[in-house]
Amino acid sequence: MTRFALAALLAAAWTVAQHAGPGHEPAAASRSIEGVWSFSTLTPLERPPEFADRPLISDAQAAEWVKQNLERNNRDRRDGGADVDVARAVNDYWFERGTELSARDGRRMTSLVVDPPDGRLPPLTPAARATLAARAAEARDHPADGPENRSLQERCLSFNAGPPMLPGPYNNYVEIFDMPGAVVIFNEMIHDARIVPLDGRPRPPAWVQQRLGEPRGRWERDTLVVESTNFGPNMNLRGADEHLRLSERFTRVDERTLHYEFTVDDPTAYARPWTALLPMTRTDDRLFEYACHEGNYALMDILRGARFQERQP
Repeated sequence: MTRFALAALLAAAWTVAQHAGPGHEPAAASRSIEGVWSFSTLTPLERPPEFADRPLISDAQAAEWVKQNLERNNRDRRDGGADVDVARAVNDYWFERGTELSARDGRRMTSLVVDPPDGRLPPLTPAARATLAARAAEARDHPADGPENRSLQERCLSFNAGPPMLPGPYNNYVEIFDMPGAVVIFNEMIHDARIVPLDGRPRPPAWVQQRLGEPRGRWERDTLVVESTNFGPNMNLRGADEHLRLSERFTRVDERTLHYEFTVDDPTAYARPWTALLPMTRTDDRLFEYACHEGNYALMDILRGARFQERQP
């Protein structure tokens, strides 16, 4: 992160803090979650079939699964012919997925989803399935009418930064700042910064929608609770929509461990709410600016290619 970006971030958080009501002091040192945290992990969001009835496994079992997983996903392999090689695209060197499964209660987690108990996402509602099918058809029939037809990732708008935060191929770092009257959650990926007011201010009306939602936070003993609403309809979360109510809980377990737990409650998208737990590890590394579109001609070339194809007889 550049000095300018950090200064702008802190200035914005300071502005929020000035409007906080009286008595809203920074988090006590004993419960502070400030720092840079890594959430790289090979634990999948949903539990693999081979671990269907085992939410936790031993270190030895985890090591064997990790070995097979890394071999299966190694992008430097040359065993599938030219087309497969091209599809693998980026070399394995650039990925930072992590090297092990996350741990809980002294054992290794087989899924980040902890509720439902089977470690799988609940079924989508018929309305959500219809929406996703319509989006897929739109992407197939109109792949590049304009930039809006391309994915949020290609447009550098949303990756694993969330909310909620989920591990991705790289840039799995978040920096958290405790401020008077607010907490700032600053992600390395796409350099999104969420300013979470702690002063109990009212939310805007439901028609005011934002891609990252409208967060409100509070401390429950040593846990920071952040509840967000007012999401837009094009959520980047497996079928969720503007009715999403997201609850996130940040709990400092020890000096170097932060438990990040979130619950997705979206009755128009999922048959029931679901909860995931993502342990994070304190790191002494720094965040660097992620200039997603710097020197990136891909989006322009995709649109130019589409215009060229339209001119062909």
